[in-house]
Amino acid sequence: MKSTGHGKKLTATSSVMAENQRRAPAEPVEIDDIDPQADVRGRVVGSVIDLGEDSLTVDDGTGSVEVFADDEQLEDVEEQDTVRILGRVLPAPEGFELQAEALHVLSVDRETYDTVKKIVKTT
Repeated sequence: MKSTGHGKKLTATSSVMAENQRRAPAEPVEIDDIDPQADVRGRVVGSVIDLGEDSLTVDDGTGSVEVFADDEQLEDVEEQDTVRILGRVLPAPEGFELQAEALHVLSVDRETYDTVKKIVKTT
């Protein structure tokens, strides 16, 4: 056993498990391509089309999804903002939802974002 220096002891098994546990990556994905049975996390960019008390609805041009977020994450978001969301895919009775782990309001509109994305992919 190895001491952590804080009175706790780690066994070889528990330290190996901690090293091997990694969060699934939040790969860029279009809403229409999300498979709630297979996808764990995703990164979505879209326009806010509805803003609720504890959620927002985002449309990326391929579909829309309800995204649940903390009050702190939602405080600077307004309808029509372009946002990037990294979140967990949660299966729901009528498809899926996202639980935001990170939510960023982008300083560019969706059209500019898409144009820059295409340029970067081709270079």
